[in-house]
Amino acid sequence: MRTTVGIVGGGPAGLLLARLLHESGIDSVVLESRDRAYVERRQRAGILEDGTVRALRACGAGERMDREGLVHDGIELRFGRRSHRIDFPSLTGGRRVMVYAQTEVVKDLIALRLREGGPLLFEAEVRAVTGADGDRPVVHFVHEGRRQTLTCDYVVGCDGFHGVTRGAVPDGVLRTYTRDYPYSWLGILADVPPSCDELIYAHSPRGFALHSMRSPSVSRLYLQVPNGTEPDEWPDERIWDELDARFAIDGDWKLARGPITSKAVLPMRSFVAEPMRYGRVLLAGDAAHIVPPTGAKGLNLAASDVIVLARAFAHLRETGSAELLAAYSDTCLRRVWRAEHFSYFMTTTLHTDPGQSEFDTRLQLSQLDRIATSTAAATDLAENYTGLPIP
Repeated sequence: MRTTVGIVGGGPAGLLLARLLHESGIDSVVLESRDRAYVERRQRAGILEDGTVRALRACGAGERMDREGLVHDGIELRFGRRSHRIDFPSLTGGRRVMVYAQTEVVKDLIALRLREGGPLLFEAEVRAVTGADGDRPVVHFVHEGRRQTLTCDYVVGCDGFHGVTRGAVPDGVLRTYTRDYPYSWLGILADVPPSCDELIYAHSPRGFALHSMRSPSVSRLYLQVPNGTEPDEWPDERIWDELDARFAIDGDWKLARGPITSKAVLPMRSFVAEPMRYGRVLLAGDAAHIVPPTGAKGLNLAASDVIVLARAFAHLRETGSAELLAAYSDTCLRRVWRAEHFSYFMTTTLHTDPGQSEFDTRLQLSQLDRIATSTAAATDLAENYTGLPIP
């Protein structure tokens, strides 16, 4: 097989890149190791930044999102048994976010690819990428029981943290930066209408909690739990009781309960790999960086990576200049590190470290109080949350 851009990974980053390339008349092949059903049902992020929403609309993938997604104009912070709302449009010049699950974004992009785009191969297990520093890198994969190769002008690794593409960058070139957090999230889906109009981020002496949603009838909620926790350690009633305690404020707000349909424990990690390009192999999304989910940045960082990359490929096609491709890593890493810092800030401000002192707790509460009382602090949070401009 032969193509201009070989895309390893059929998640949101790989699929969005394929769509953007198709819109620019650039051919690509997408290789995804899992089957279609698995890809379309795996639960991940649910908050889309303003720039991600605009990109999906511009490439023809926004129709169902605009029909079914939930536009949010802010978030609610809870701490010290009180509540404070951050109003995004008034602080950012009109920017908002959209609640629309990653699973739905993936479904929309797959449907477009199969209807209008080029090859999308499911259950194509990529074993290696070779020739990164040559003119024609090769993707080696197994599909339908046969060993195959895909020769490309460029290879883009959108295959996640555990993917193989990052291995094409030599150890002497690749630098990695990691931070592991001393807690995890227990995430649940529940068949119950959300108890709030906008997301609630709660700081509590008992640990962090987040109330999100997937639709007007499905709630998505999270609890901070110790690392190594198993979902079965948390019966449904215990989960609801703990959520009640952590969301508690002085007022008449009540958490609605309902059947829990899934539970999963999510570890918390920050990770960056530099550079994001080596020769003709480029990394995007979780293959290059991971953020803790507190800042709602993972999917959106992946989207900004491939938006920058698609522009660079279009520039190469139109002008013959690889200048933007050469700048890809530096361009993206500036935004990546800003998102890493914001996610770190949200995580360490809202979670209770198992070893933290009362002094540490008072610093957290002081920071939250500043956000609640300072327009400058609230603006900084709102600008980062709704998404900084994509370069």
